[in-house]
Amino acid sequence: MTPTMDTSLAADAVAPASSTTTEPTAGDVLLLTPAAVQQLKEVMVSQSLEGHLLAIRVVPAGCSGLGYDLNLVKEMKDGDLRWTQDGIEIITDKLSAKYLAGTHMDWVKADTAAGFKFENPNAKSSCGCGSSFSA
Repeated sequence: MTPTMDTSLAADAVAPASSTTTEPTAGDVLLLTPAAVQQLKEVMVSQSLEGHLLAIRVVPAGCSGLGYDLNLVKEMKDGDLRWTQDGIEIITDKLSAKYLAGTHMDWVKADTAAGFKFENPNAKSSCGCGSSFSA
């Protein structure tokens, strides 16, 4: 079953004309819940991927236009942001960081399905099946 995502409605803040817009820093981008950290560590061990980086990118997908792409990779790309949370090395590109800023990623397990759930304050809407969002 496709992982579910919670895409809460949020308005972008408008900066005053005199201030400058800054890129999100790595620590501002995405926060993993303890359940997500545990699941990622279990996958890394079971797939012999210890030492790999969790790459999270926002990509064109689904009927709402954007989706999340998660991969475990050996190396980061030039220009990627990198941070560590609870032993998980996380990377993303600068464009994805803008869409991900303030997002929480959780691991949710129910009787019939399990998957990563995203709570993204930048998502303005999501599709009916929950697999994509618009910002």
